[in-house]
Amino acid sequence: MFKSIPLAATLILTSSTAIASVASPDWGTCVANLQQTAKSQGLSQHTIDTTLANVKYVARVMELDNKQPEFSSSFENYFTKRVTDWRVQQGRKLYKEHKALLQDLAKEYGVPPQYLLAFWGLETNFGSYKGKMSVLNSLATLACDPRRSQYFTTELMQALKLKEQYGFDEKQMVGSWAGAMGHTQFMPSAYAKYAVDGDGDGKVDLWNSTEDALSSAANFLQNLGWKREERWGREVTLPADFSYAYLGRSEAQPLTKWAELGLRQTNGSALSTPDMQAALYLPSGHTGPAFLGYDNFNVIMKWNRSTFYAIAVGHLADRINGAAGLNVNPPKMPNLSRARVKELQTQLNVLGFDVGKPDGILGSKSLKGLQAFQKDKGLVADGYPSEATFKALAVK
Repeated sequence: MFKSIPLAATLILTSSTAIASVASPDWGTCVANLQQTAKSQGLSQHTIDTTLANVKYVARVMELDNKQPEFSSSFENYFTKRVTDWRVQQGRKLYKEHKALLQDLAKEYGVPPQYLLAFWGLETNFGSYKGKMSVLNSLATLACDPRRSQYFTTELMQALKLKEQYGFDEKQMVGSWAGAMGHTQFMPSAYAKYAVDGDGDGKVDLWNSTEDALSSAANFLQNLGWKREERWGREVTLPADFSYAYLGRSEAQPLTKWAELGLRQTNGSALSTPDMQAALYLPSGHTGPAFLGYDNFNVIMKWNRSTFYAIAVGHLADRINGAAGLNVNPPKMPNLSRARVKELQTQLNVLGFDVGKPDGILGSKSLKGLQAFQKDKGLVADGYPSEATFKALAVK
């Protein structure tokens, strides 16, 4: 799967929207094929001729696609830029401003206000920056990239259908480099399926209606499986003799098991142990904060498939709701390029620690292989690619 483009949202990245002077040699052929696809899906000839026939290749889109922060930033760099005192205070202010709406949404959809505010804050700084790139140009550029052509072709067709359905001006249809739109950065397919008319004006406008955007976010999260009366997860402390045997979503355990292993709340009290599963995440390795992610953590991951993002949403929601900051601050660590991670994966495979095809992304299989290597070398087997691990692997 492509692991970073979310179903509903994508992180906003400041970028130039300059059109490349030279597109792919196959660009014209690709656009012609997209026009045929649009015709076969019932889009009007007027839309095809006036919109799709005029899309432009954007080199910046491909550049950003290969530099996504979930894959290249350290957790400390990612987290501290997103969970800020300003966002906490603004979230609390906007809760008061939209209290009636947010409480109504919580009753109808089961999603507490602080989570909707956290998504809104991370996606667009509460609507202050919704992206400036042409959604249609971005989606066409990605649709013509063979790597994920099918997905982005589908999104492009859906964006064109939304344009026809609601009469959106293509100049209004701006968003992220990946084609996500509006206050809560919905991809076109999520827009079509889950967006709702929150202000009752007969039109679903995620760019200009806060009511539509927050209502749509609540509806989307409910449909993704959000569980009422449950939190996202929590920061925890680990015992000194912790073995790191169970890490990541594939090693989720009952809360009773985590309590038996010595995990505690950050205030030192015992974990509450309702009948729930939880997975342990160490985004900075054993020297940084530790988090248990519950079922709603997995729902956040369906919005954006990044553990960094899910932790940031959950903790920002807690802070907006009055909680203190992290008990353990993430340590400063160097950013990891995908090229360097790919070298790590290649070397693990060479040494007999199977992590699958090297792709520069530390997924669950890479985590397990890395843990096995660390254990073999007498390192802390936390699955984190520390400098000590790179050194032991002889990866520069």
